[in-house]
Amino acid sequence: MQKNRICIIGCGNPFMGNDGAGISAMHRFDGKLPGVDAIDGGTGGFGLIPLMEGYEKVVIVDAMVGVGDRIGEVIVFDAPPSWDLPAYALHDIGIGEVVTIARELGYARDIVTVGIEVGEIQAFSKDIDPEVEEGIRVAEQTILTILREWTGDQESRS
Repeated sequence: MQKNRICIIGCGNPFMGNDGAGISAMHRFDGKLPGVDAIDGGTGGFGLIPLMEGYEKVVIVDAMVGVGDRIGEVIVFDAPPSWDLPAYALHDIGIGEVVTIARELGYARDIVTVGIEVGEIQAFSKDIDPEVEEGIRVAEQTILTILREWTGDQESRS
């Protein structure tokens, strides 16, 4: 099966409350946009690198702690997120390291990270705070804008 040239990789653990924000955002694109693959990246880490293979452009969307000024804020990183941000990733290695390694290995030409500030992570919960739900909606619109820039498509998805 041939892959599309663009993918959205959602990261997080849907059984850890707000940490499921990236997965939830990714699911909003699952099978809905021609030419774009939506991939569940699980809890991230080194396992993300092979998921990027064969794609020209990649959006990684993930819950982050300590990057925003308020819960639900969406931050776009064109460059890998700084490794010295306080607890910006909740995985074995952070998104910044993964993006740096993937770029160095030539896995994708363009990699953008969309972070959703989630504040607190609740263990063993499927509940996502309302502010984080709003952040997921903002992340969806942000990703659509990125995709339009990449494809030159000015049409919006309803």
